[in-house]
Amino acid sequence: MDKERLKYVLREAELLALPPIRPRALRLPLASGKVIVLVGIRRSGKTFLLFDVLRRLLADGVDRRQVIMLSFEDDRLHPLRATDYGLILEAHAELHPDLVGQPRYFLFDEVQAAPGWERFVRRLHDTRAGALFLTGSSSQLLTREVATGLRGRCLSYEVFPLSFPEYLVFRDLAPERYSPAADAILARALDDYLETGGLPEVVLADPALRPLVLKEYTDLVFYRDLVERHGLANPEAMRELLRHCLASPASLLNPHQIYLDFRSRGLSLGKDTVYRYLRFLDEGFIVFPVPVAERSLRKRAMQPKKLHVVDWALGYPYRPRAMIDRGRKLENAVFLHHRRRRDDLGYIGGQGEVDLVVGSSVPEEWVNTAWSLADDETWQRETAALQAPGAPPLRSLVVREAAGRKAPAGIQIIEAWRYLLG
Repeated sequence: MDKERLKYVLREAELLALPPIRPRALRLPLASGKVIVLVGIRRSGKTFLLFDVLRRLLADGVDRRQVIMLSFEDDRLHPLRATDYGLILEAHAELHPDLVGQPRYFLFDEVQAAPGWERFVRRLHDTRAGALFLTGSSSQLLTREVATGLRGRCLSYEVFPLSFPEYLVFRDLAPERYSPAADAILARALDDYLETGGLPEVVLADPALRPLVLKEYTDLVFYRDLVERHGLANPEAMRELLRHCLASPASLLNPHQIYLDFRSRGLSLGKDTVYRYLRFLDEGFIVFPVPVAERSLRKRAMQPKKLHVVDWALGYPYRPRAMIDRGRKLENAVFLHHRRRRDDLGYIGGQGEVDLVVGSSVPEEWVNTAWSLADDETWQRETAALQAPGAPPLRSLVVREAAGRKAPAGIQIIEAWRYLLG
């Protein structure tokens, strides 16, 4: 890292006009005394949460020059070594000698690109900072470094693509509630949400440009977060695995079957590689493998997991959107609705399948989803599963179209838009 070049980077950040910021449900504490860590997939909104922190600091009277905002993926900072971080403080002190001794606020983006960042952050927290805010795109990398390097000094938050309520805000939709007209608007908005997905940049893009934005985004994730980060020796197999996962939301995940399928198509890889690559997708917040709802760890390990994805629209560059079942997208959206709040989730497999068990060890709610209940077979299957022995008091059948069905005792039939609004 070159100190003189670094001064240009710091000064550029100070002069940067704040972009328009749309509110998100997550509001970060400014004075917690902890290092605030944001983790999540790229372009889910982590950087804009940092901009919101900056906006709030300035509104509280903090001098803009006291805020050091850096992205560690900025090519001007590389090659980057763990011994270079002191140059950040030196460059800032030389730019603003009148601020020496004043509190400084550090907003570091994509810290997983900075080797040994946790030791530098720990030193800042212990000696110099008014507050520290970090973002990263790898759960395993950050979890390991936070646990070993920060030791009780941080608060971690997961950042997801837009929820349905956030999507309404981004689309400037705020219909008056409790009227048939409002219900119809919200139902149509849900259809649009399931079509568009929740990535903020995609939601705000011109509809004609959305396919190009999604293609560029999936390529970025593939090359930057998978191939480059992990030094993959078999990128072709990873691309096929990524294609399989993103185009198959809310489906059962069978790594052995994936291995056999890849081998039959001439892709050379071992079974251990399939499991390792799936772990990389999980660590990168791209997929969420959900275990069967069993207390026994052995049974949970033996049963296939259910695969959910961070955003179903990421599958569109790999499979025509019309071929990704809308009912599965709805089920994925319901999963993410709960996953934003907690991770103790499971499912029940077999003939009496329950799509989602909230509270996998001590069930609090069983949830099934269906696009329409007009079909008698669908109606019988979904309601019978929710009436199985051992069901918790709260059982929800989340649907886009109830088709006039009346809920059996103990089951609530609820429109999907209403359920996702919480």
